[in-house]
Amino acid sequence: MPELESWVIDTSPILALIAALGDLRVLQQLYSRVIVPLEVCEEILVESAARLGAEEFEAANWLEKRSKSMTIQPPLSNLLDKGEASVIQLALNEGIQTVCIDEAVGRRIARLSGLRLTGSIGILIKAKQSKAKQSKAKQSKAKRLFNHDGRCDSKNARTRNPT
Repeated sequence: MPELESWVIDTSPILALIAALGDLRVLQQLYSRVIVPLEVCEEILVESAARLGAEEFEAANWLEKRSKSMTIQPPLSNLLDKGEASVIQLALNEGIQTVCIDEAVGRRIARLSGLRLTGSIGILIKAKQSKAKQSKAKQSKAKRLFNHDGRCDSKNARTRNPT
C-alpha cells in the first residue's frame, strides 16, 4: 500500500533508480504522490547529453511533472544546482515535508530548511522492506488456510497434505 504522503524528488535519485531497477515503478508502489519540478524534468530530458533515463522518465506518466518554472530564493540558487534548489523551494512553497535528494550539500540545506529526507538508497531499502512484509503476509495467509493437520480450510477444496 503506497504512503499517502507527498514528496518532491531530485534528478540524481531518479537516475539512480533507473540505473538500479530499469524503471521508476518502485516509486509508484511505495508513494501515492511524487512531484518532479520543471527544473528536474529539464535536467533529465534536455541537459543530459546522453539523455540517460529519459525514456524511462517519460514513461512514468503517473509522476506529477510540473510544467511551470518557479522563483528560487537566492540562498538556495547560490548554494545548489537548479534541480536541488527547485526541489527544496517547491517543498517549502507547498508545505511538503519530505524531499528526495542524494547530494550531500542539498541534503544539508534541506535539513536546515526543516525538511525530512530520503534518497535513492533509502527508497531501495524501503522497497526491500515492503517486499519482505508482503511476503510474510502471503505466508501468514497461506498458513491460515491450512489446519494443523494439513487439511485445507477452503470452502471449495479439502485436500490432504501429501507428506
